[in-house]
Amino acid sequence: MGTIAVTGSASGIGAAVAAHLEKEGHRIIGVDLHNAEVNADLGTAEGRANAIAEIARISNGRLDGFLPFAGVAAATGRPGGLLVSVNYFGAIGLLEGLRPLLKAAGSASVVLVSSNSTTTQPMWPAELADACLAGDEERARGVAETFGDRAAILAYPATKAALAWYARTKCADYIADGIRLNAIAPGIIDTPMTQEGSKDALTGEGMKQFLAMTPIGRAGRPEEIAELAAFLLSDKSAFCVGSIMFCDGGTDATLRGKDWPSIWNPQQQ
Repeated sequence: MGTIAVTGSASGIGAAVAAHLEKEGHRIIGVDLHNAEVNADLGTAEGRANAIAEIARISNGRLDGFLPFAGVAAATGRPGGLLVSVNYFGAIGLLEGLRPLLKAAGSASVVLVSSNSTTTQPMWPAELADACLAGDEERARGVAETFGDRAAILAYPATKAALAWYARTKCADYIADGIRLNAIAPGIIDTPMTQEGSKDALTGEGMKQFLAMTPIGRAGRPEEIAELAAFLLSDKSAFCVGSIMFCDGGTDATLRGKDWPSIWNPQQQ
C-alpha cells in the first residue's frame, strides 16, 4: 500500500477516488479548497506552492501516486482563464512540483484527468491547448479570454486536451524516473458539477443532448472512474505508459469510430 495525493478530494469524482483508494488500504492526502487534509486554491501559483509543501511534509518526501481530479466546468459567467489555471496548471503545476517525491518512490503512477469532450465537442481552439502545453499560464489565460462569452465552453475541452497531450508527449521522460504517466477521458459522470451544469443556461441544453446520445443510455458513476483510476495506479497496469483511456459509455467510439488507429506518416511530422 502506498501514499497517494488526490486533488478535488472533497466532492464528486475526486471524493469517490479517494474513498476507493482508502478502502484498498492506501494513505490518501486529500487536497481541495475546503474540507481536505490540505486546503489550497490550485488556481493560483501561491496555492499550488502551499499544496506542494504540505504534501511533501505529510508524505515525508515520498509519494507513490498522484491523481489531480480538481477541476471546474464551463458555466455562465465563468471566465475561461479560471479553467486554464485550475484544470491545466492546477494539475501540471502540482505534478511538476511533486515529481521529486514521485521519483523517490522508485515506482510511482500519475493519472491525469482529460475528457471525451476533447474528441466529441467540435472546433475547440487548439491554440489554447498549445499555450497550456507550452507552460505559459499568463499567455494561455489571455488566449482563453479572447473568446468572449464562449470562453469557458471552449476552454474546457482545450484544457483537457492539453492534459492528454502532456501525458502522451511527456510519458517517456517521466518513465525514465520510474513514474508512469497516463490519463483518463471520462464522459458525463453523475456528480454535483454535472448536475449544476445541466441546469446552466450556457451548458444545460448541450449536456442533455450529449447524454441522450451516449450509447449506454446513462451518465457514468463516480465509482466507475474510481475503479479505472485504481487500476492505473496498480501494478496490474504496469505496462501502461502514455495511454489515454476513455470511460464514456461508448460516445467517443460512436462519433469517431475510425479516427483511431490512424496511419502514422513520419514525413508529416
